[in-house]
Amino acid sequence: MASTSVADRAASVLLLNPSLQLRPLDDSHAATVIGDIAASAAESDLPRLAEFLSGDSDARGFLAAVFDLSPFLRDLARRRPRMLDALFDQTVAERLEAIAADIDACWQGEGISEAELMKRLRLLKTEAHFLIALADLAGEADTRTTVFRLSVLAEGCVRAACAFLLADLDRQGKLKLPDPKEPARESGLIVLGMGKLGAHELNFSSDIDLILFFDHKAVVGDPMEATDVFSRLARRLVRIMQDRTEHGYVFRTDLRLRPDPGSTPLAIPVGAALNYYEGRGQNWERAAMIKARPVAGDIAAGEAFLKELRPYVWRKYMDYAAIADVHSIKRQIHAHKGHGEIAVKGHNVKLGRGGIREIEFFVQTQQLIAGGRFPELRGRETVAMLAQLAGNGWITEDARDALTRQYWFLRRVEHAIQMVADEQTHMLPEDDEGLERIAHMLGFGSADAFSQAFRASLIEVEGHYAALFEAAPELSSGVGNLVFTGDVDDPDTLQTLHTLGFQRPSDICRVIRAWHFGRYRVTRSAEARERLTELTPALLEAFGKTRRADEALMRFDEFLSGLPAGLQLFSLLQSNPALLRLMATIMGAAPRLAAIITRRPHVFDGLLDPALLSELPDRAYLAARLTAFLDGDRPYEEVLDRLRIFAAEQKFLIGVRLLAGSINARKAGRAFSDLADLTLGAALDAVSAEFERRHGRIAQGRVALLGMGKLGSQELTAGSDVDLILLYDHDPEAEESDGDKPLAPAHYYTRLTQRLIAAVSAPTAEGVLYELDLRLRPSGNKGPVATHMDAFRKYQRQEAWVWEQMALTRARAVAGDRQLCADIAVEVADILAQPRDAAKVRDEALKMRRMIDEEKPPHDLWDIKLIPGGLIDLEFIAQVAVLTGKFTGKPGTTATVDVLANLAPDYADAGMRENLMQAFAFYLSLTQIIRLCLTGHFDKEDVPPGLADLLLAVTAMPDFSVMEAQLRDMSETVRDDFDWIIGGKAG
Repeated sequence: MASTSVADRAASVLLLNPSLQLRPLDDSHAATVIGDIAASAAESDLPRLAEFLSGDSDARGFLAAVFDLSPFLRDLARRRPRMLDALFDQTVAERLEAIAADIDACWQGEGISEAELMKRLRLLKTEAHFLIALADLAGEADTRTTVFRLSVLAEGCVRAACAFLLADLDRQGKLKLPDPKEPARESGLIVLGMGKLGAHELNFSSDIDLILFFDHKAVVGDPMEATDVFSRLARRLVRIMQDRTEHGYVFRTDLRLRPDPGSTPLAIPVGAALNYYEGRGQNWERAAMIKARPVAGDIAAGEAFLKELRPYVWRKYMDYAAIADVHSIKRQIHAHKGHGEIAVKGHNVKLGRGGIREIEFFVQTQQLIAGGRFPELRGRETVAMLAQLAGNGWITEDARDALTRQYWFLRRVEHAIQMVADEQTHMLPEDDEGLERIAHMLGFGSADAFSQAFRASLIEVEGHYAALFEAAPELSSGVGNLVFTGDVDDPDTLQTLHTLGFQRPSDICRVIRAWHFGRYRVTRSAEARERLTELTPALLEAFGKTRRADEALMRFDEFLSGLPAGLQLFSLLQSNPALLRLMATIMGAAPRLAAIITRRPHVFDGLLDPALLSELPDRAYLAARLTAFLDGDRPYEEVLDRLRIFAAEQKFLIGVRLLAGSINARKAGRAFSDLADLTLGAALDAVSAEFERRHGRIAQGRVALLGMGKLGSQELTAGSDVDLILLYDHDPEAEESDGDKPLAPAHYYTRLTQRLIAAVSAPTAEGVLYELDLRLRPSGNKGPVATHMDAFRKYQRQEAWVWEQMALTRARAVAGDRQLCADIAVEVADILAQPRDAAKVRDEALKMRRMIDEEKPPHDLWDIKLIPGGLIDLEFIAQVAVLTGKFTGKPGTTATVDVLANLAPDYADAGMRENLMQAFAFYLSLTQIIRLCLTGHFDKEDVPPGLADLLLAVTAMPDFSVMEAQLRDMSETVRDDFDWIIGGKAG
C-alpha cells in the first residue's frame, strides 16, 4: 500500500483542539453514539470523518463525551455529519466567518421566496450553533467569545431577514428604497437589539428581544399606511425567525419590550416613541435602553434615534424619587438575602440568589445613577462596565475581579444547561444524574465538586450584591422626626410618615403609640418595648416600600395583638433585614398569608429555621415532619386538630418559599399536593381507627382515596379545594362488620366517608383542614358517597360520560390501603387505554368547552382558568390526548405539563408543544402567586403594588403592561392551538 501523503494526513486531522477533555456519563453509551455518527458519516459519503470517528484520538474522545452529555448536539451530528466534516478543512473560527458571509448573502437571488429564506437561515444558524457549542465545550473559545459569536449570529440572521422583507416591500410598491441592492440603507426601519443581544451577551438558547421603529420621512406612498406596512413587516420578521419548520427555527423573537406593548402596534413611529419615552417612560425602560443597539435596518437612523434618547436614559441629575425607583427594581428581584444555605439542585442560574441577574443589576443600577454625569459609564457590556466602575472608584477592584470571574463562570453554567437539549431554561437539574451531566460538561470531576464551586460562586456574588443593597439610600436616616410619645401627634413625625408612604399618618401614630404604651401582651416588658423602639424606623421604612403602607402596617398590628411575647421576634427582625422585608411583603401584598399569620401566629415560628429556604418541601421532608408532629398516643380530636395546625403551618411555609423564590410554581404545586396527600391519609387513618372501635372491621375491607382534579395532577394552589373519590373493597361473602354495633358493608363505608368529610371539612377552633368535593364520583351527587371498586369499574367502562373520563386522566390514588391504591392505578390505566372514537371525544370536549364559555364566562383577561386559551383549554388538550392515544409518555402520568410535553407529533407539532408548555408554566406561575396572596378575584385595577412586584419577579417581566401583553399573546396562541387540535384539524 502506498504511504499516505502529507496532504492526506493533514486532511484527516480535525481542526478542533480541545483544551478540556470531558468525561461522558456512560462510556458504553458514548461509544455507541460515536459509532452511530460514524455510520451516519459513511452513509453520507464522508469517509475521512467516518474513519476519524472510528479511530482513537483526544478529539474523538472529546466528541464521544460531548455527544453522550448533550442529546441536542448528538442528534444534530447524527442528522448532519457534514457539519463536523467541514472542520477537516477549516477551523471553527474560519467556518463561522464563512457562515456569517453566507447569512449576509442568503436573502439575495432572483425570485427567492420567504420559505426558501427561512430554510437557508435555519440550516446556516443550526451549523453555526453546533460549532459554537463545540468550541465552547472544548475550551477552544472562552465564554466571552461564545456570547459574542452567538450575538453576531443572531444579528446577522435578523439583518438578512430585514433586508429580504424591505426588498420585498419595494418590489410590491409599498416602499421606495433609495437602493434596492442595499435595502436597509436609508430605509427608515430601525431595529434595536435589546438586552443580551444589544450587549453582545446572548446565551446559547436565548430568545432575542427586538424593538422596531420607523421614520415616516423614509416612507413613500400613503403615510397613513406606514404603521400598517411596518407592523406587517414585524409580524413576518417574527415568523421568519421563530416558526418551527422541518429545519428547526432561527431564534425565538420577542417584541414585548416596545413602549406600552398591550396597546401599541408592533412597529412604532419614531416621533411617537420619543414622545412616549420623554413623557411616560419608566425607569425599567431606561435600564433596558442601556443595552439597546441598532442591529438591522437603517443603522444610521437607529444611532440617531438612540442619540435623541440620551437625555431620557442618562439624566445629569437624579431626584430622590428616581433613585428610590431604581432601587425598587433591585428589591423586586432580591427578596431573600441571607436565609441559610443555597440549594444547588433546581437553582435558577439567571434569576436565583447570587445569579447572573444580580451581577447585571449591580452594574445597571449604578450606571443609571451615575451615567448622566460620567459618559464612560454608558457602555452596554456587563464586564466592561464592571471595569469602568472600578476605574471610576464606584466599586472596589476586589468587587470588579470577583464579579467578573463569577459572571463568566455562571454564564458557562447557563450554557451547559441549555446545550443539553437546546431549551430556554436557566434551572439546574433536580436529579443526581442531571447534575452530574452538567458537572461533566463543565469539566468537573463530580457533581459534588461542581456543587461546591457553584455554591461558592453564588455566595460571593450575593455578598457583593448585598453590600450594594445596603448602600441604597435610607429614608429613615435624616428626613425628619419619628416621635411617638405623649398624646398629641408630632407635626414633623406626620410629615416623615407621609414621606415614607403612609396616607393616614395620624392613624399610624395612634397604632405605634399603642405599641409603645404596652397595650398588647407582646410589648408589656420594658425590654421588648426598647427593642421595638429601635426597630420602628426600619419597620416603617419596610412597610412604606410595600406601597400600601397603611394596610400593611394595620395587618402587622393585628398580628402583634395576638402574640404572647415579642422580644425574640423584635430581636430577630432587627438583626435580619431580609426577614423584615419578607414580613412587610406578606402584610402588604399577600392578604391570604397575612390572615394565616394573624389568626395563627405560631406559624411564624417556621420562619426562624435558618435552613427553611434551602430545604425543598418534598414528600419525604413533609412526611418526616408530620410523623414527628403526630408522634405519641393522642386522642382522636387532638389528632384532627394537630393535622389542621400542621397543614396551616406547612401551607404557609410553602407559600413563603414561593414568595422568596426558593421554589418555583411547579414545585409549590407538588408540595401543596404532597401535603394534602399526607394529611388526608393521616385523617383517613385516624377516622378509620376511631370508626373501627365502635363498628369493627369488614372482612378483607380496604379503603383508598382517589385524588381528582388539581390534587390528582399535583397542581394544588394555596386556595384549592380537594376533589376526592373514596373507593372500597371487601370480602364478597361479608355481610356486616364485626364490632359492637355492626353495619352492612355499603352502610359501613358510607358512614365512614361521612365521618371523614366531617373530620376534614368541619370548622374547629383550628379552622378547616380542606374543603372536600366528592362530586366527581360515579353518578355525582346522586350516587353514594363511597363507591365499591366493582361499581367504579363497571361505571367507568360502561356508563361514564366523556367528560368523566377526561377527569379520570388526572386521577391518582393518594392515600389508603397500598394494594388497593396499586389496583386502582392499574384499573384507571386500563380504562384510559380503551379504544375510543377520537372524533367523538374531541367533539364532546369542544361542546363542553363552549358550554363553559357560555355559562361561566371569564371576568376579564386575568381570569386565567376560564379565559379562551386559558388553563381549561390546556387541560382539555392534555386530557383529550390521553383518551385518544395521542400521549407518548409514561402511563399513569397525571401532571398537565408532563402530558403537554409528550403529545404525539401528529396531534401537536414541536412548535405547538413548546407554545403549550410555555403557556402552562406562565399561567401556573401567575396562578400560584395570585392564589397564595389573594382569597378573591384578581382585580388588576386594585392589585396591591407589592403583589404586582411579586408577579413581575416570578415571570421575569419588567413591567405590568408587558406581563399583560404576554398573557394576552399566550392565551390567543393557546386558543388557536386548541381550535386546531380539538377542532379536529390535527388528524
